[in-house]
Amino acid sequence: MNPREADPIEGDDDDLLDLEELEDLEFDEPGEAIAAAEAEGLDAAAEPVAATPRVPLCRIAIVGRPNVGKSTLANRMARRRVSIVDPHEGVTRDRVAQIAELDLESGRRVVEVIDTGGIGIVDRDDLGEHVEAQVRRAIETSELVLFVVDARDGLLPLDTAVARWLRGIDKPVLLVANKAEGRDPHWEAEQFHRLGVGEGPFAVSAQNGEGLAPLYERIGELLPPPQGEELRPAPSLRLAVVGRRNAGKSTLINAWAEEERVIVSSIPGTTRDAVDVILEKDGRTLVVVDTAGVRRAKSFEDSIDFYSDARSHQAMRNADVVVLLIDATEKISQIEKKLARYCTDHYKPVILGVNKWDLAPQADPQAFRRYLDDQIPGLSFAPLICLSAKDKWQVDELIELAHELLEQTRKRVGTGELNRVLKKALEARSPSRDGDRVRIFYATQAEETPPTFVLFVNDRKLMNKDYLRYLENRLREAFGFQEIPVRIHLRERTQKTLEERQR
Repeated sequence: MNPREADPIEGDDDDLLDLEELEDLEFDEPGEAIAAAEAEGLDAAAEPVAATPRVPLCRIAIVGRPNVGKSTLANRMARRRVSIVDPHEGVTRDRVAQIAELDLESGRRVVEVIDTGGIGIVDRDDLGEHVEAQVRRAIETSELVLFVVDARDGLLPLDTAVARWLRGIDKPVLLVANKAEGRDPHWEAEQFHRLGVGEGPFAVSAQNGEGLAPLYERIGELLPPPQGEELRPAPSLRLAVVGRRNAGKSTLINAWAEEERVIVSSIPGTTRDAVDVILEKDGRTLVVVDTAGVRRAKSFEDSIDFYSDARSHQAMRNADVVVLLIDATEKISQIEKKLARYCTDHYKPVILGVNKWDLAPQADPQAFRRYLDDQIPGLSFAPLICLSAKDKWQVDELIELAHELLEQTRKRVGTGELNRVLKKALEARSPSRDGDRVRIFYATQAEETPPTFVLFVNDRKLMNKDYLRYLENRLREAFGFQEIPVRIHLRERTQKTLEERQR
């Protein structure tokens, strides 16, 4: 692939990593740095850590009519805000899964909590049937169901409709009366006995965390015993799929999951939240994140669009690798360009996934590559793969490519080898100004993911962006970083002679 065109960062000292052990190092020549590094054994590679089999976690589905606080309860159980909480109905549409640790008297249980859309929702995009299909699937795949009602509103017809849903299932159901804060919970909750389904009700306040201990204890009693030590999944890869609306992101996620894990519709903006989907592929656990289609800020219709956009950008920041999904039948827009810039600004490995390739039979991959390099020059280092999510063509190859990129980011470069490469680069091309030539006294790799290199130089003003790009390309060629971003920091050092250092 071609070298990346995005500018390296000359970061200020405030942006640098903690390099206290390097602070006192002063070198006159790169050769001296190499010898010192080799003497200290800085070339030693870390031992790989063996993966351990994961014990399957019990699943808990949270169901109910719209706006009873299902997402708030899911977030409370997980102790972090994952699902979007908003007073508008129909914010949650897909199954949003998150890991929760429940502290019980009998010990800790780690479970997977599944937040679902509201049953009986009147959706502005007419996706009610799709939402309810997702709820059914969540119930089918769970060991226990939490049926949430609103203690403030009391018993409503939709609650009765949800109860009819649940009467036929052969799984334990706990009735949770949410929003019971500041009230006498007994008579407020008692009215829900008329629903005739579920054990309880358990009066709680998901927003304030009140009344949850009895609910958690009963959950622990009803769940099957653990099959071993329950741990949070440690995925080998976290992969975020981003792009404009209707690029095929949800279709791609479903192709990987081999089920309708997220709702697919021709209606733009179907996905509202960033949905984590845990997959097992070839013995490896990975998390793929379906994100809401990004749109221009001026096109936001409500707060939900704002939160969706924020979650999409958060997913990119948290991902190991980002798939920028591009519609082969559409021209590159400002949306793709802004997403590309966001990835390069945050040094994220990117795969350019050109979806709907089956709908562009006359397209030529090499010509499309040149087109992308012209439109998104900052990602010219990123690999490209043509695929059809609908036909499941090249979808597994995309995951393999993502693993390859992740391995590239984890490479460690020996300090001695690094300084030798930089010495040759300096000999081949050494910028100067007013008679002063750039000198690199010492260099080291300070961090992985992304590979981050700190260069101690005599005057960093002598290293303009073109020269930094030149050094970056030399590092790519020498150490196999051709398809991922590389970060370079400069530290200025005054030259000291050996006698001065010994005083």
